[in-house]
Amino acid sequence: MNRLKEKYQKEVTPSLVEKFNYSSVMQTPKLEKIVINMGVGDAVQNAKALDTAVEELTQITGQKPVVTRAKKSIAGFRLREGMPIGCKVTLRGERMYEFLDKLVSVSLPRVRDFRGVSKKAFDGRGNYTLGVKEQLIFPEIDYDQVNKVRGMDIVIVTTANTDEEARELLTQFGMPFKK
Repeated sequence: MNRLKEKYQKEVTPSLVEKFNYSSVMQTPKLEKIVINMGVGDAVQNAKALDTAVEELTQITGQKPVVTRAKKSIAGFRLREGMPIGCKVTLRGERMYEFLDKLVSVSLPRVRDFRGVSKKAFDGRGNYTLGVKEQLIFPEIDYDQVNKVRGMDIVIVTTANTDEEARELLTQFGMPFKK
């Protein structure tokens, strides 16, 4: 059993029920999935860039990413419709909890000049988006193997109805929000 999942069942659920006075335990918000997206803009000129991005994302998440393709052609970017320009992974269940645990306890504290993540990145429906500037903060990535620093977007999807509930849920999981 995962450490974070256990914590959710034993501590987080009761405290959320108490704070928001839910009539049933089933009303408490929970994590649904975590989507990690890596846009690789230089894949247009260099097809190998995408392969390394896919490899790095596989190392970080332990799951093979899906290659995303361009929806429309943009002449200014020399982009044709259907060209591969990124990759994404959707984590659910055990892997999702493992990734969140790793993100909160290991990776985020390794960010340079880290003062906490923004409280404003909720979308109004209880989902949280987080941008990471470099993939080096993850312990699986070997610094010497990296040829280009790439960022990624991490979207945490919860079943919460409001941002307040989602913020409380993530705070209880140990998300380091700015004071």
